[in-house]
Amino acid sequence: MNPQPELILAERNAAVDAVLTTVSVAFDAAERLAALNLNTLRATFDDGSAAIRALLDAKDPQAFFSIQAGLAQPFAERTLAWFRHSYEIGTQGFEAAAKPVEQRVAQMNQTVAAELERAARAAPVGSDAAVAALKSGIAAANSTFDQVNRATRQAIQMAEANLAAAGDAAAKAVSAPVTKGRKSA
Repeated sequence: MNPQPELILAERNAAVDAVLTTVSVAFDAAERLAALNLNTLRATFDDGSAAIRALLDAKDPQAFFSIQAGLAQPFAERTLAWFRHSYEIGTQGFEAAAKPVEQRVAQMNQTVAAELERAARAAPVGSDAAVAALKSGIAAANSTFDQVNRATRQAIQMAEANLAAAGDAAAKAVSAPVTKGRKSA
């Protein structure tokens, strides 16, 4: 079997395109994450500065502790929002990066199957077992790829569900009123 130069060039170009797309997606996700981090940092700094000023302006200890008690919830909410957004950016980046790879694998499978059929027609008599073994190996590799892909997507879905549940629980815990305990004598 002689490889066709046009086929080799097409495969090479498609592989380069897939890699460039994946790198571009990674840069986009990094850019979004950097913007999220800078915006969160700016908002945290601004709120922290306002909180320090408010604490310094407190007229008595009760006002001081009242202001201080009110600072925890906004900080926790911002932290939770940051985790959710950063996870979302990562998940979207993964999905966008996986898409060209999956398409590339599907194209390669089609090309390999077509070339294998072409080679099988030109193969000498008695090589049926070798061709069948090669087809079986390719089918097993494709099956493994599909299983890993499905397992990865299921893991992502489970992580999303766990993150949502943890986020809801944290939000409820932060927004729950604080009860004062009695001092024991």
